[in-house]
Amino acid sequence: MDSTNAELPWSRSYDREVPMTLSYPEQPVFELFLRSARDNPDRTALLFFGTAMSYSRLKRHVESMVSALADLGIGRGCRVALLLPNSPQYVISYYSIMMTGATVVPMNPLNTETELMYILRDGGVRAVVALDLFADRVESVRRKFREAGEPHLLEHVYYTSLREFMPFPLKQLYPLSQKLPPGTKEHLSGSRRFIDLIRHSPRPYKPPEVDIYKDEAVLIYTGGTTGRPKGVMLSHRALVVNPSHGGAWVQVTPEDRLLTVLPVFHGFGMSVCMNLPVIYGASMVLLPRFNVREVLRAIHRYRPTLFAGVPTMYIGLINHPELSRYDLSSLRGCFAGASALAPEVKRRFEELTGGRLMEGYGLTEAVTAKCCNPFRGANKTGSIGVPFPDTVMRVVDLETGETEMPPGEIGEFVLQSPDMMLGYYNRPEENASAVRNGWLHTGDLGYMDEDGYFFMVDRLKDLIITGGFNVYPREVEDVLHQHPAVRETSVIGVRGEFQDEVVKAFVTLKDGCAADPGEIIRFCRQHLVPYKVPRQVEICPDLPKSIIGKILKQPLREQSDKTAAL
Repeated sequence: MDSTNAELPWSRSYDREVPMTLSYPEQPVFELFLRSARDNPDRTALLFFGTAMSYSRLKRHVESMVSALADLGIGRGCRVALLLPNSPQYVISYYSIMMTGATVVPMNPLNTETELMYILRDGGVRAVVALDLFADRVESVRRKFREAGEPHLLEHVYYTSLREFMPFPLKQLYPLSQKLPPGTKEHLSGSRRFIDLIRHSPRPYKPPEVDIYKDEAVLIYTGGTTGRPKGVMLSHRALVVNPSHGGAWVQVTPEDRLLTVLPVFHGFGMSVCMNLPVIYGASMVLLPRFNVREVLRAIHRYRPTLFAGVPTMYIGLINHPELSRYDLSSLRGCFAGASALAPEVKRRFEELTGGRLMEGYGLTEAVTAKCCNPFRGANKTGSIGVPFPDTVMRVVDLETGETEMPPGEIGEFVLQSPDMMLGYYNRPEENASAVRNGWLHTGDLGYMDEDGYFFMVDRLKDLIITGGFNVYPREVEDVLHQHPAVRETSVIGVRGEFQDEVVKAFVTLKDGCAADPGEIIRFCRQHLVPYKVPRQVEICPDLPKSIIGKILKQPLREQSDKTAAL
């Protein structure tokens, strides 16, 4: 630890086993995958519906696909999209594409046709590997590209089915439970299949010459909840640095097994749930989607030691009526990120499971997690923890973005780290706004305490100003989670009678529980100063969520605006 690191306020809070700075391999992530396959050929790389795939078998599939892609002319300068859920096909394709020197473009399978067209055109995507269930959308987009005189887009399309890697008898039962949309069979007739890529005869592998610091490995698009999605360019270096932080944090070894249910097309899932175990020669338990019962069964049966999820996942687990039937004792460490974790949820999860739940914070512009509560040290409830190795975070004033705020004072988080993005693709103005004087401005509000722990209070765009006072939705949400009937909640600002903003809460209730808006408002009055108490409470059957389970506020704002206009 050098003198500079020793002076950082959070240096005193690090676990003894975790250094303040790390030594990173000067290799791209696909070379580290090959190293794991060489060092642990017979160890399980992934489990999928009970079927184990060894590192040596995974490596054979990757090498075959690399040769097949090379024969198609896929290499440096090409971008290849993946429209797949968590599956062996995703893992194989991800490392194969990078091993040709091309760029991976992860895509949300739930994207609409319009969203697909925008991202594929913006990224200049030449090829895609997609699930057969999405063939109707893909072929429609492909046809429109050709009609528009853009045949270079989606020049190559390969389809796959989840059943291709399922064991018997699930392989036979799967088509009965997943019916193809009307017209899809016609699209698939005569189409190219993923299975042909991994049956290709592999040739001797010659690693592409990549600049790990400057070359783009992944182009990942942000959610776009407030506008058009932005393509975040991530370097090969960033894809090694980020999972190395998580691995050092919890001392990952090849004996570990990580439950991979977070979508790996998202930065959080890609880095923590896929690249991390592969770099360390550990195993991943792949689940295509989050279903509470399926996750509980997977933990009980496959005994994962690590799990990464979002707060809504933990809420689902602790509220499942049959939780006591499952043994969750294998979990030694669990990460929570993407949105605020209510203290009550953390407390109940740790009580019920015995696992260590560590809340952290991250953003796609730096791959994912940037700070986290220590694994063994002080785990401050409500805090997002301390910065990872080689990461510096500051809290700056909102007016200039340059003056550092003293401990306890709220401002905007800015950071520097070796895994920051190369920039937004084709967005020079937004690059200049996001990265200033070498600091990434996150748009997130919070403060740092005297021990160097950071506390996030909210997104800058979600701040509610009522009667001249600032209200941070997370503070109200934390109180609402303490109500015995509340399952999930989201708080926004809406226009009041005199054009001032007022606090509005949306809540869902636990199974078998009842509560009315008046009761919930009275509960809040016992715990909040008057201007923070919701003036409106709407009880909903469910709340809108992103593909990773993050509650989305924008649809709630739009819903409130429509209601107010009636």
